[in-house]
Amino acid sequence: MIKLTQAARIAVGSIGSAKLRSALTTLGIVIGIAAVVVNASLGASFNQFFTDEISSVGSNFIIAASEQPNLFFDNEYNLMKNTPGISGVSPRKSMSGDLTYLSETKNVNIAGVNKDFQEIQGLQMEEGTFLTDKDSAAAVLGYDIANDEFSKNISHRSTVEIAFRQENGTVVTKSFKVKGILKNSKPTVVSEDSDYDLTVFIPVSTMNEMIGEKDYGAFLAMADSPEKIRDISDDVDSRLARNFGVPERDIDEEDLKPYYVFNQEEVLEQTGKIGDALSSFLLVLALISLFVGSIGIMNIMLVTVTERTREIGIMKSVGYSNSNILSLFLLESVMVSSFGGLVGTVIGGLGAYALEITLKLPPVFPLALIEIGIAVSVLVGITAGLYPARKAARMNPVDALRYE
Repeated sequence: MIKLTQAARIAVGSIGSAKLRSALTTLGIVIGIAAVVVNASLGASFNQFFTDEISSVGSNFIIAASEQPNLFFDNEYNLMKNTPGISGVSPRKSMSGDLTYLSETKNVNIAGVNKDFQEIQGLQMEEGTFLTDKDSAAAVLGYDIANDEFSKNISHRSTVEIAFRQENGTVVTKSFKVKGILKNSKPTVVSEDSDYDLTVFIPVSTMNEMIGEKDYGAFLAMADSPEKIRDISDDVDSRLARNFGVPERDIDEEDLKPYYVFNQEEVLEQTGKIGDALSSFLLVLALISLFVGSIGIMNIMLVTVTERTREIGIMKSVGYSNSNILSLFLLESVMVSSFGGLVGTVIGGLGAYALEITLKLPPVFPLALIEIGIAVSVLVGITAGLYPARKAARMNPVDALRYE
């Protein structure tokens, strides 16, 4: 049996004797492995991005939203608030209104909420404090509203005016004391109207009083345990269904209910499926590149076998067995592929990092990708080199020596 070190020296000598051809062969594997690593890393990065986005919306959130006006009132608010496992509930009602500061007026998004909204949404304060149940003429401004929208920055404890136009055309104006300013945040992809930097928050009771309404658009609730969030959400759904006369057998039929309920866990599952589908799609594209690279190795190895036919005949005549010849050519294929895999993994890792920074995604590079990159390259080397190696091993030594 030929020693591994001797086989490695022969393989290295063969690779070195055709440097350009070996480099071009390796290039195919480098591109293929780099594509696999980049796409796998991007897939993991997208999953992390979705998870971060959902987490930024709030903690253990459950959202109940009406699909028609005049559906949610105080009765439904108390129903959700008294559901076991619910630690906080805030109504939410959004509409545009005119915000006036120092004779300058801007049309902005205004949200009516209560004190629980801050904790449910995980909002951080830059100045001051958030609303309380005792507030009636207090407002909390998003960062951009306070610092960018007006000619002069709106400071904590300033006075602003908010005006709403009622359905009959009447304009109702009220003065508000700025109680707090939110820290600079960013909009998320999973929550409607979630650009809180450009939102003004006032007590929902005050908003309804100004516009002459009593209903709420949605409820945002927080479960007291992430492990029980699905059960608590189902309980909320069941209570609302009974409240609106929806038969128990139709609770799972979303089209038959005038509202919809979803929770953080369900959103994570859906975005996880999207991320997995995207990762699978990208990985298939990368594997196509890798397949092309493996074909390149096989072609080059077949050419190498043909060029070294007389050498194979000489080796067999001096005592090299079929298994020795098979090992030599297979090792050469694996060495070319492994080197390409190592280089491709490094390039892929750097490329993935650059893309994630450019796309403003969280940089994610699972260390397992290094092992996967090397393992896949070795597998490709074995697969692509097996047929040429077997062809070389099966050559008749007499015919090989006569080959011109």
